[in-house]
Amino acid sequence: MTTTFNQAAQAPAERGPLSLDVRPDGVAVVTYDVPGEAVNTLKPTFAGDLERITARIAGDPLIKAAILVSGKADTWIAGADIDMLKSVTTAAQAEAICRAGHEAVLRIVRSPKPIVAAIHGAALGGGLEVALACHARVLSDDRKTLLGLPEVQLGLLPGINGLQRLAERAGLQAALDHGLTGKNMRPSKARQLGVADDVVPAAILHETAAALALKLARVEGGPPFRPAPAAKKGPKLDPAALTRLALEQNPIGRAVLFQQAQKKTREKTGGHYPAPERIIEVLRTYAERGFEASKDVEARAFGELVVSSTAHRLMEIFFATTAMKKDTGVDDPSVQPRKVEKIAMLGAGLMGAGIAYVSLNAGIAVRLKDRDDASLGRGLKVVTDILGERVKKKQITALERDQKLALLTTTTDTSGLRGADLVIEAVFEDLAVKHAVVREVEANGKDDLIFASNTSSIPIARIAAASRRPENVVGMHYFSPVHKMPLLEVIRTERTSPEVVATAVAVGKRQGKTVIVVNDGVGFYTSRILGPYMNEASWLLAEGVAIEQVDRALVAWGWPVGPLALLDEVGIDVAAHVGPIMIEAFGDRMSPPPTMAKLVSDDRKGRKNERGMYLYGAAARKKGKGKHADESVYAVLGLPVPKAKDKPPVPVEEIQMRCSLQLVNEALHCLGEGILRGPRDGDIGAIFGLGFPPFRGGPFRYVDSLGAAEVLRRIEVYERRFGKRWTPAPALVEAARTGKPLYA
Repeated sequence: MTTTFNQAAQAPAERGPLSLDVRPDGVAVVTYDVPGEAVNTLKPTFAGDLERITARIAGDPLIKAAILVSGKADTWIAGADIDMLKSVTTAAQAEAICRAGHEAVLRIVRSPKPIVAAIHGAALGGGLEVALACHARVLSDDRKTLLGLPEVQLGLLPGINGLQRLAERAGLQAALDHGLTGKNMRPSKARQLGVADDVVPAAILHETAAALALKLARVEGGPPFRPAPAAKKGPKLDPAALTRLALEQNPIGRAVLFQQAQKKTREKTGGHYPAPERIIEVLRTYAERGFEASKDVEARAFGELVVSSTAHRLMEIFFATTAMKKDTGVDDPSVQPRKVEKIAMLGAGLMGAGIAYVSLNAGIAVRLKDRDDASLGRGLKVVTDILGERVKKKQITALERDQKLALLTTTTDTSGLRGADLVIEAVFEDLAVKHAVVREVEANGKDDLIFASNTSSIPIARIAAASRRPENVVGMHYFSPVHKMPLLEVIRTERTSPEVVATAVAVGKRQGKTVIVVNDGVGFYTSRILGPYMNEASWLLAEGVAIEQVDRALVAWGWPVGPLALLDEVGIDVAAHVGPIMIEAFGDRMSPPPTMAKLVSDDRKGRKNERGMYLYGAAARKKGKGKHADESVYAVLGLPVPKAKDKPPVPVEEIQMRCSLQLVNEALHCLGEGILRGPRDGDIGAIFGLGFPPFRGGPFRYVDSLGAAEVLRRIEVYERRFGKRWTPAPALVEAARTGKPLYA
């Protein structure tokens, strides 16, 4: 039971997001609940509201202690209001916001009465920083409860001393790990690291936190009211404590720790992302010069990062993906998706098994079909291995794994199709095969069954030509490995029903995917723009540039892997199969060099048969760590073996521009032809599906940042040198003529 203090007596701000009730036992329940919003974020008024609330706690003799809770069902505080940060125009303005945040949380730290965070749901970014400023933290054991400092994913760093307070409680290694990756922390891990003082069922969360707050209030000496650490039983050595002692509590160990963090960070970011470097700087300053000195470093770094181009591009991606979560994929708001309770998955290969897994993980029953038991067995192993790995990492329990597997059944015939609401095929990329599958499904499924193809290149309309109900045929193009790649490309034909499109989008979102909807055409969007990018890499190879030189140049530009390494992953045979389809549709612009046919003739398929651009298996292990080019490729191509460590015959910048601008130019062709709904979807598709460097914002943001006129000038230079494959997209020519940005 709680007693609410007189609402009429509150200051106006106290009737806003922060409110306070006093229980009979003297515990103040401070509730943060942003009006009219689904989740709590830190608003510009938070500092002022907190000042008044903490003053009330300090000055009211009836209050002995306080707990900070959320008024939202499944979120504590999900971080700062990103809209507020996006509107900041100067580093000085952002720095002032950061310093105001420092002062705000100090009011919690210096409170003469203990304040305990009672956390159920997500406490992320600024939310976790507020929790870390409290004198203790009690977490619910619910799966929705997680902690994290994801600011680095927006090109920022935590700005309310969260890094330092995490290091204070969990050690420098933990602070570096979570600060540099932005990964989440589950309640059990939080307790293990000393971040959580207790983890309890949600039903008793507030009572447990209140009891702890009262216990702290009885401790003499006042703030910071630290709970006593749990006594350890027996003389058992704690390896984590020994590691902290060796690495963190002496100058030499700390130097090694930060040197390694710096080295790994630079290897991962290629120097394109400044936030990780500044996170290391803040923690190094904290370790060497103390909390106050690190606060100053943090504020200046925060100011610079907020207005950086990298942060702006990453925040734009955040806003785009947030908007897409509300996008049904169709323009008519009255269109509602159908209910999908069971999916039939045709094909149990890596793609089919991956799609089956993400469906099971979403709670959707799956009927997995393939031609024989051996194929089904391999597919089942893929699914069980993914689930087993999640159990091993303690992301799910063994019981939850078994519950998901219970949703999966298998077959080698058409039994079970009648009960499916959606069929997804991932069979061989051959139109005749897909036509046969369409006919079989429609003969054995229910009348309103939705048929989705996972093809990466064949137009959906051609597949739908075999259907009696083409309005129910749609494309659902997943990316491999399905359980890791975030994008789903939904393809609609002119005849696809809006309801079917909305259903495919809704299923994709349930599966945890970021979904873009594109219009039908050869290669759709992602496969189409990837073709010229990889083609240009092959042309560079034919000009004598070494395999490693091509890939190193593109990785240095920001791609996660180089185009020739990617060719091995996609499959040289797959690329060769798709190539003629692209040439038929788009002409000479898509023509590859003659090298491709030679590689296929030599039975080079890439990683799948360990014969590609790079060495695999025993041959790779013999060479040692890292990727090593297969030098026998050059003899197959009729080229001399280049010296990869020498200066490439083509300048590095040209290698980067030729490959990347081919992709950008093709993306503009897609925009002009109406394949894309708009630049936003094109950027999200390129980043989440193909790995276009996020800090560059995607192909369309990249054009806007350079200017369409400058991009056109560069492409026209290449057109004069290399001919038709560099024909500028009409949409680019028009944008250069008008000077109007693509994101107008």
